[in-house]
Amino acid sequence: MRWSILCVAAILGGCSTAESVFRDLPDNPGPCPSALTLYDAHRVVELTGQPATIQSIGFTGEINGVRSLCRYYDSQPIIANLEIDFGFGRGPAAQGSEHTYTYFVAVTRTDRVVLHREEFPIRVRFDAGEDRIYMTEEIDSISIPRASETTSGSNFEIIVGFVLTDEQLQWNREGQRFRVNAGQPED
Repeated sequence: MRWSILCVAAILGGCSTAESVFRDLPDNPGPCPSALTLYDAHRVVELTGQPATIQSIGFTGEINGVRSLCRYYDSQPIIANLEIDFGFGRGPAAQGSEHTYTYFVAVTRTDRVVLHREEFPIRVRFDAGEDRIYMTEEIDSISIPRASETTSGSNFEIIVGFVLTDEQLQWNREGQRFRVNAGQPED
């Protein structure tokens, strides 16, 4: 399967807004795919030394939310739009003011096999004195082919997570954590 970044409105006849495009189409024959974050990969913590202390934290990241809308009808594929909310942190041991994080988006058969997985870099720049940044990334169009026009979106999942090292994955699985705003007063 190949994802293509397409404008849904252009595909469906050049309508000016998604609302006007969707209003004139029949209802989806079923629900949209679930969009979620993989628990083991929903956060990343870079440590510069052991033992793990607040002073050894470099850069951190956390996926705070995933939202998706989709549309499909007749024999057309499922077209899903995805929004991912991120929180990024710059700890005491972070070197520099910029960092590139990498996250993945995977389409799976529900609780089965990965059909397609793609990685995306996201570069974050922290201004002087800034130790937290919150942002939303958008994936305009994920195309999921269906076996037939009665195949529902509930047969698929869209899963998001950070690309992690083995050590970072183990850290998450052990339930250890330093959150983006660890030790910081709330704004």
